Amino acid sequence: MELLQFAAEGEGSTIGLWIPMVAILVLWFLLLVRGKRRDQSAHDKMLNSLKKNDRVVTIGGIIGTVASTSQDGKEVTLKIDDNARLRVLRSAIQGPLRDQDQKSDGDKSGKDRVAEEASKS
Repeated sequence: MELLQFAAEGEGSTIGLWIPMVAILVLWFLLLVRGKRRDQSAHDKMLNSLKKNDRVVTIGGIIGTVASTSQDGKEVTLKIDDNARLRVLRSAIQGPLRDQDQKSDGDKSGKDRVAEEASKS
């Protein structure tokens, strides 16, 4: 008789262990997965709003100005310097260049910025 009571109590405690695990999974989904989706949709919206003469930075750290977009909208041509243009995928653009970054660069050309960075290292 005592064995049956012990077995019944053991099953109840197993269900009690699953409840916190399920609650943690639900919280994980709500916080991480939904947040990532929201961030991705905001990034997609930003990419779709890019237009000519927008200053952007790529995921590789290349700073340029949008010169043109392809007809299918998947590629963007960036003007890096006076004589340099670079075709990149639209998805490779991290975002617009912030005003703070632009003010710190001033009117320096790309070569001047590279030389300055090299002297800092």
